[in-house]
Amino acid sequence: MAQRHIVFTLIVMMGIVGYTQNLNQKRYSLEECISIALENNLDLKSTNLREHSAKINHQQAKANILPSINGSFNLGVNDGRSIDPFTNDFINQELTFSNMGLSLDITVFNGFRLLNSVKQSRLNREAADMEVEAAQQDLVLNVTLAYLQVLNNQAVLNLTKQRFETTKKQLKIQESFYKNESGSPADYADILGQMAGDETSVLVSESNLNNSKLSLARLLNLEENIEVNTEVPLFDLKEYGLTAEEVYNEALQNLATFKSRELRIKAAEKGVSIAKSQFTPEISVFGGLNTNYSSAAQLFNSIGTSIVETGDFVTVSGQDLPVMTEQTNFEGETIGYEDQLDNNLNTVIGVAVNVPIFNGFRAKNNVALQKIQVKESILELERTHQNIKNAIAQVHFDMEAVYNRYLSLEKQVKAYEESYRINEIRFNNGVSNFLNYVTSKNNLDNAKINMANAKYEYLLRVKVLDYYRGLAN
Repeated sequence: MAQRHIVFTLIVMMGIVGYTQNLNQKRYSLEECISIALENNLDLKSTNLREHSAKINHQQAKANILPSINGSFNLGVNDGRSIDPFTNDFINQELTFSNMGLSLDITVFNGFRLLNSVKQSRLNREAADMEVEAAQQDLVLNVTLAYLQVLNNQAVLNLTKQRFETTKKQLKIQESFYKNESGSPADYADILGQMAGDETSVLVSESNLNNSKLSLARLLNLEENIEVNTEVPLFDLKEYGLTAEEVYNEALQNLATFKSRELRIKAAEKGVSIAKSQFTPEISVFGGLNTNYSSAAQLFNSIGTSIVETGDFVTVSGQDLPVMTEQTNFEGETIGYEDQLDNNLNTVIGVAVNVPIFNGFRAKNNVALQKIQVKESILELERTHQNIKNAIAQVHFDMEAVYNRYLSLEKQVKAYEESYRINEIRFNNGVSNFLNYVTSKNNLDNAKINMANAKYEYLLRVKVLDYYRGLAN
């Protein structure tokens, strides 16, 4: 017996702790959820990275117009037979060599390929900006719908709990009748079954609520389950004032998706111009500045003269006499590194013309492929128009249907409330049987749940239509 008291006490304490934690947990408003999602959502971050890549590509396209300037330097040691870079003679010795150069290349004309590339990259960047905006609009809509789904499931859970509590109270009444043997055993058994069914409904509703909270947390990229603010009413239920055609016309003006698709078409058209530039000659101007150094290079200085034999002879009076000559003597002197770089300096400047004559129909096929890309972009825009127009028409039709259903359910709830009030009094006074009572009770509870679902279904569709109008944020 003592163990049972201990277990019961532990369960109560655990329930109190869980309830206290639930009270202390922050409850997020819709605006807070949207703000967190815009900051944390992984899909949106990926879209932002693609937009940043488009920005860098645009910067690079503009930089490609600038001249190309490159410098070079090398230093090495050569051993064995080689060519002296200073004299161009063959030598067989170890030498240190070095070369330096500076080159300049400017594209003067290439069929406006560079200019069209800049325009295309700018259009792609603007399209990427619009895609970021479209992704933000989608995210705001998805967070709003997920938030409303949490509210819907919370409302349904509250109704199922109320139904369960009402059944518990009725069970106590019937249990006292049953113990006093003044009530019907069948009624008591039926209400036990009803209570089990109501308890199951509570568990199902709790599961649905938890799943909707997890879905919302995933959009916000939060690990913990979150609680939403259910105390402040977010929306007033009233009839929608715009037709599907009016919503579509606003969508054409406000949705970033349309703007991004239109920009992609213009970018593809620039791609055709870029491909056509392959048919035109390319004219460029080039220039260069070069010099070199070799450790084998020497400067020979005069150090005087001397008389030496030439190897020839003359005969004088029968005697061979060698022929002598005066020669200048030289002494080698190593030329310094800086002096060689200065002495060996040379420049080059010129114009280059590259005329395409035949390239295996590569240019022709590239133009054809780019034209196909334009057509695909146009089809994508038309498909977007068609899909969104059809979606708006379907959502608007469903919204009107669920609004009318909500009005009917309102009347039904009022009727069932009166029926349940009468049957509960009759049943508690023993005038009516349990079947009439539980039927009336189930009718009222189901009508309330259906009305709550209809209310949030209507609000969900209103938010979707507002999204298409550009009012998602």
